[in-house]
Amino acid sequence: MKHLELHILQSVPVSCLNRDDLNSPKTAIFGGVQRARVSSQCWKRAIREMAKEESELFKGNRTKLIIEPLIAALKHEKLNDEDAKNGAKAIAEEICKLDSDKEETIKVKTLFFTSPDEINRIAKAYKEKGDAKKALKVISVAGINDAADISIFGRMVANDASLNIEGATMFSHPISTHKADNEIDFFTAVDDLQLGEESGAGMMGTIEFNSATYYRFAALNLGMLADGSHLKGLSLDERKEVVRTFIKSTLMAIPGARKNSMNGNTLPGYVLCVVRDKGHPIQLANAFEKPVQGKDGIFDKSVERLKEEYKKTKETWGLDEKAVIVMPEKSLKDILDEVSKYVE
Repeated sequence: MKHLELHILQSVPVSCLNRDDLNSPKTAIFGGVQRARVSSQCWKRAIREMAKEESELFKGNRTKLIIEPLIAALKHEKLNDEDAKNGAKAIAEEICKLDSDKEETIKVKTLFFTSPDEINRIAKAYKEKGDAKKALKVISVAGINDAADISIFGRMVANDASLNIEGATMFSHPISTHKADNEIDFFTAVDDLQLGEESGAGMMGTIEFNSATYYRFAALNLGMLADGSHLKGLSLDERKEVVRTFIKSTLMAIPGARKNSMNGNTLPGYVLCVVRDKGHPIQLANAFEKPVQGKDGIFDKSVERLKEEYKKTKETWGLDEKAVIVMPEKSLKDILDEVSKYVE
C-alpha cells in the first residue's frame, strides 16, 4: 500500500501530558526500564482539534449528544416537533442504546463519530423512507464529504458494523528514548487575604511530572484515502489539503494537560518523513530498546540512534522508498509540498 511514515523525536520539559487513573504521568516498561509514555488516543485528540482549526474539511465530532442535531436536521426537513423527536430517538437507538430520556438532554450511551453532512443526509433519508435503519444506510454506502477526521481516525459502531470505517492512520504510543522517572512537585498557595499575624499556607499538595525526549510514530495510508468509503468524493486538491493538514497537525499538536501550569508546548526537533509505494508502515522504536544515556543530553544521541536504525532496517530488509524528507534539513513546507505529489 502507498503510505506515509512520520518518525518524530520531540523533547518535552517538565510536564504531565497524559495522566493515569492515579493522576500520575503514564509510563511503560520497554527495554527493561521505565519510560515516559503518552497514549496514542491522547495525542490523536490534540491532532484532531488542531486539524479542525486548520481546515474546513475536518468537521467530525465524537459525541453522545447526537439527538439534538438529529432533531434540528429533521425539523429542517419539515417534520413537526414530535415527529422529529421520535425520529431522532429511533435513529439513535439503531446506533447505540439511549440513556434515560427522563433527563432534559437525551444522550446515547456510547460516543458516535459523525459530521454535519452525515446528520443532514440521515435526516433527509429518514423523511423519504420513514425508517431509521434504512436512513442510516445512506452513510454506510457513501463516502465522507466534510469530515476527513473520520476517514483518518476511523469509526467503530458496535450495533451496526456497516457504519464502521477503517481508519487510514496508525499511531504508536509515544515513549521516551531513555529511562524516565516520575517526580513529585510539592506546592503551596498563599491566601491573599490571610491576616498578617497568621502563618501557614492557604493550601498545599503534590502533583507528579516528568520530562522526556519522545519517539513518536504515525503513518497514513495514502491509497485508502481515495477509496469509496473514505474521501473519493473529494477533489484531488481537497485530498491534498487533507494530507497536508494531517501532517502539520501531527507534527505541531501537543496534548493540553496542565498547559497553563507547566506548559510543555514544544515542537519536534527531528522528523524523518518517508513515502513508500508498497509494504506496511514500520516504526523504529527498537532504536531505543537500549535506553539512551548521557550527561551531555539525550536528544542528539536519540537522533543518531534513529538514523542508524533506519539505515540498518532499510539495508537488512531491502525496503524501497519513493521519498525521504528530513527536518530540520528541510522545512515543514518542503515536507508538505513533497508528500502532496504522492496523493491520489
